[in-house]
Amino acid sequence: MSSSSSSKPESPAAVSQVPGLDPVEMERVADQTLQRYSVSSSAKRNGRGVAVVWFRNDLRLLDNEALYKAWVSSQEVLAVYCVDPRIFGSTHYFGFPKTGALRAQFLIECLADLKKNLMKRGLNLLIQHGKPEEILPDLAKAFGAHTVYAQKETCSEELNVERLVSKGLQRVALPSSSVQSSKPGSVNNPKLQLIWGTTMYHIDDLPFDTSSLPDVYTQFRKSVEAKCTVRGCIKIPASLGPPPSVEDWGCVPSLDQFGLQSSIVSKGMKFVGGESAALGRDLVKIYKHTRNGMLGPDYSTKFSPWLASGSLSPRFIYEEVKRYEKEREANDSTYWVLFELIWRDYFRFLSAKCGNSLFHLGGPRKVEHRWSQEKTLFESWRDGHTGYPLIDANMKELSTTGFMSNRGRQIVCSFLVRDMGIDWRMGAEWFETCLLDYDPCSNYGNWTYGAGVGNDPREDRYFSIPKQAQNYDPDGEYVAYWLPQLRSLPKDRRNFPGMAYIKPVVPLKFGNAGSRHQNQDRGSAAGGANFGGRQPRGQRR
Repeated sequence: MSSSSSSKPESPAAVSQVPGLDPVEMERVADQTLQRYSVSSSAKRNGRGVAVVWFRNDLRLLDNEALYKAWVSSQEVLAVYCVDPRIFGSTHYFGFPKTGALRAQFLIECLADLKKNLMKRGLNLLIQHGKPEEILPDLAKAFGAHTVYAQKETCSEELNVERLVSKGLQRVALPSSSVQSSKPGSVNNPKLQLIWGTTMYHIDDLPFDTSSLPDVYTQFRKSVEAKCTVRGCIKIPASLGPPPSVEDWGCVPSLDQFGLQSSIVSKGMKFVGGESAALGRDLVKIYKHTRNGMLGPDYSTKFSPWLASGSLSPRFIYEEVKRYEKEREANDSTYWVLFELIWRDYFRFLSAKCGNSLFHLGGPRKVEHRWSQEKTLFESWRDGHTGYPLIDANMKELSTTGFMSNRGRQIVCSFLVRDMGIDWRMGAEWFETCLLDYDPCSNYGNWTYGAGVGNDPREDRYFSIPKQAQNYDPDGEYVAYWLPQLRSLPKDRRNFPGMAYIKPVVPLKFGNAGSRHQNQDRGSAAGGANFGGRQPRGQRR
């Protein structure tokens, strides 16, 4: 059942903070959770010298193996975040901003929270502006660091940065005293050690190589559920210090440093960035019953923005679900949380299998199709001026809050590619700009599925707008919230306002709003969009 059919309508001016905790309560919950996942003070630390932990899309302490290994292997840990200017460039094909103001603000909040939590444990976060392949070798040389630890990524732009960092480190010569395994008198290079940490199931535990990943999600899910176990969370010591002596740790950046203007969330949901906020979000028990909702802060777990930034670990969610089931009950809700996390895993592994074909027009299946790139038509979709309230409301929510429901994403994707015939990459790149929870794997994986060019040919689906409106917004509360001009209409007319609203820019491929009872969905599109995460690229194609 959709929450939009059971919830009371929100005030048009309401802004719901997610999570709905005040800062003091948020901090208390986060500290308690981090304490629960801490190792005892007797944890062994056998390393020497300095190790660098390069934070990327893993902006957390809990279940951060790169951070733990840096601590174990050293006497001092230097935690670094590089504000890479490429993140704020333009998308590859259509030149949209790679990172919009809402996600940039969320990132700023994540960095501020990470810095605060590191300082509570005796470290700090060095924030530098520039390319990692230039910054990290210089730091390794300056501090004599023997290893740079970082989370492994799967898409080409991130992989290219990893290669460049590794090459840069190879040009740094360290004296033998800086490197643990060196022979006396020898000269060594600092190493880049990449650690898998983005998925619930570890890549090394899959019952097949990623090159043999099933083309059908259900086959993948059944295989991993039957044959794999989820590894336990990595526990972090209560004290991670000391850091090396640093003259200037740098400041958490501001939006104007990114060339962006503040975008105030005036209605809908305002997400708070950072691990502390992520640990304050607990909606496991109601998720299944509300996962297809559209209105309000409580129709889904809303974990995806924190998963995308790495402020939250999928293995932590798994352990919390299992703890909930043990202490209270196992139900449909708890299973569906894990079901969506498996979708997220699948898209991550799929990106490793498919490579850049995930970003190409024909997708992994190299489908030949004539797509339109008509600018005015696309802009009517982008700006929420299509004449179809359900589409327009979802697009208004996206631009206002940086978020859209799982159901909404599937509907607006289907409309853009099926009814408008627009190049799906335009939609994918606009999502890349706007989404708080953008990550390339889930975003482009879902768009290729929605456009019928994904690796599973059976996922060639069409979403009937009248049927979706009837099922998920029967009283028109969602569309009236985002399109206030519809609120004065009778509830059964809000999604079908006729001449009382904008004239539709295109006819529907299957029927029209007036014959809504005759329209049938052509199935249900790929899941997991609402859990997916996202982040930037440049030469992927």
